[in-house]
Amino acid sequence: MKQMPEDYYQRLEEIQAVDFVLVELTLYLDTHPSDQQAMQQFNQYAHYSKQLKQAFEEKYGALQQYGNSYTDSRWSWGTIPWPWQV
Repeated sequence: MKQMPEDYYQRLEEIQAVDFVLVELTLYLDTHPSDQQAMQQFNQYAHYSKQLKQAFEEKYGALQQYGNSYTDSRWSWGTIPWPWQV
């Protein structure tokens, strides 16, 4: 098992927590589709999640092989540890 810096784990945990909030807000909005406050919270957390993931990827590499990031000249996707390796 590869050991990463403490910051890696803290950032990853924050991403997971924010994405959990988004899942919960999605479920809530499925049954309360006119709740403007919940929609506003969803949009705020979605924006925050995107910022966290972008910062993480800039420092540690891609979280997914597609999405917000593009490949570099070395195709370095997969060079950072997989989630089950940390």
